[in-house]
Amino acid sequence: MIIAQAASLSQVIAEVFLGGQTLSQVSPLLGILLVIILGRSLLTILAEGVAATAAISIKTSLREELFRRLFALGPAYLQGQTSGYLATRALQGVDNLEAYFSQYLPQLVLAAVIPLSILVFVFPLDALSGIVLLVTAPLIPLFMVLIGSTAESLTRRQFSALSRMSAVFLDTLQGFAALKALNQSQARAGKIKQASDRYRITTMSVLRITFLSSLALELVAAISTAVVAVEIGLRLLYGQLAFQQAFFILVITPDFYLPLRQLGLRFHAGATGISAARAIFEILDIPPTNNARVPGIDSDSLTPRSRDFATQPQEGRGHPQQNIKITNPPAIIFQKINFHYPGRANDALNDTSFTAYPNQVTALVGASGSGKSTCLQLLLRFFEPQSGQINVDDRPLNSTDPAAWRRSVAWVPQQPYLFQGTLADNLRIAKDNATEVEIRRAVQLAELAEWVESLPQGFNTVLDERAVKLSGGQAQRLALARAFLKDAPVLLLDEPASHLDLDLEDRIENTVCRLCQGRTVILIAHRMQTVQRADQVVVLESGRVIECGSHFDLLASRGLYARFFSSGSKMA
Repeated sequence: MIIAQAASLSQVIAEVFLGGQTLSQVSPLLGILLVIILGRSLLTILAEGVAATAAISIKTSLREELFRRLFALGPAYLQGQTSGYLATRALQGVDNLEAYFSQYLPQLVLAAVIPLSILVFVFPLDALSGIVLLVTAPLIPLFMVLIGSTAESLTRRQFSALSRMSAVFLDTLQGFAALKALNQSQARAGKIKQASDRYRITTMSVLRITFLSSLALELVAAISTAVVAVEIGLRLLYGQLAFQQAFFILVITPDFYLPLRQLGLRFHAGATGISAARAIFEILDIPPTNNARVPGIDSDSLTPRSRDFATQPQEGRGHPQQNIKITNPPAIIFQKINFHYPGRANDALNDTSFTAYPNQVTALVGASGSGKSTCLQLLLRFFEPQSGQINVDDRPLNSTDPAAWRRSVAWVPQQPYLFQGTLADNLRIAKDNATEVEIRRAVQLAELAEWVESLPQGFNTVLDERAVKLSGGQAQRLALARAFLKDAPVLLLDEPASHLDLDLEDRIENTVCRLCQGRTVILIAHRMQTVQRADQVVVLESGRVIECGSHFDLLASRGLYARFFSSGSKMA
């Protein structure tokens, strides 16, 4: 259409200027020119629409793939990352790719196709003009690359600065109450200002390079167009070139350089998109320990389904995966487990062996860093041991499908996570198809029925993110209600009664005792009152099992456990 428009316009001008034709005589040619202009406009609009649609589709797919990979990587990866770092990549990072796909890539194709197509028509008409265009055209990409390399480096720094600023800002918002209580809000505001200043400085550096690039490209394009105009004008003046051919080349020359100029102008969008893509693919290129689908996400949509939080089947390492349903409390056997967290000096577990028996409570005790939480992390398949084996009855744990295994496990952490949604949704995360009768029974067993009835909307009451308006006891009992609702044969507890007052602690302890009946229970215990109720106590020190036995047997042995007990200290 560009070539046809220039040819039609040059013909009209030649007929009027040299041929002396009137408006009525050139009206058919003007009609053709109008159709070409409209066609070019429609094709431009269509191209932009297709590019925008493709960009949205790619963004949606990429963001969904990023969520899938984050869920597949699990806590083994997430514990080393800040929320701001991940949010920047999932939100701003993916959004930065829209301009890359909708503007930069289409313009890259046009910059290759349009100049070559024009040269195909110009060379037969005037070889000299074609040579001038061919020689001057590479100057624009050359300047674009020279300036663009600096711009790309600055853009990477800008994206890193944005990630750091997002992390600082999000952490500040989440810890705002603690900062006010500790009178550290002003000091934190200074850190936010420093992060903002770093981002401002890098952004201004990027903009300086962008404006320099625009100036250089416009200057090169203007000089190149002037060279073509001068050589055409001189040869036209001396009769060495026909007017219509000269005018056609003169009209089409700006369109020859225009795609290259626009590519230079959109190079910043390309550099920003490439920087964002590198950051995103740093995550996507990490091989997951277990492949997983994103829970609660449709394959055709990113809309969360609040009632569908069941983890989808995954694949583990070392053994063929078996989707085995565990209905009875199993024996859980740790056999010479060795585990080392990446980047840490010491082993978290070292030749660790013990057995948690069915229908019994096994308490893990020891100082902070002794390996108690690591045992639960390995049981939940968030990590895999470097050596040794965990058996569930007579089956290796890593031969069981992780999703099937997790459906057989209820986990009550020390600080349960409650998300924004209704109270019923926060309970159904344990069992997405739970009936209202089952939910009410679970709440009653967790001694929350009276509190739920006092709420104006009952189970439809909307909780805030992290349930900041709930007390610690209410949050803990909601976690226990989840465990009652799930009714799994294996129960993992991380001292659910810690950080509570004595009266509430006793009530939750009684609830926990009811919950433990008829299950295989592994409990991380910090308080002696909790430990004494366990059927078996496993004492850990520096990742090793030092002692194992009942409360009274360990007291009689006068070892580390007996010293803990006699001192009356909290085993944290």
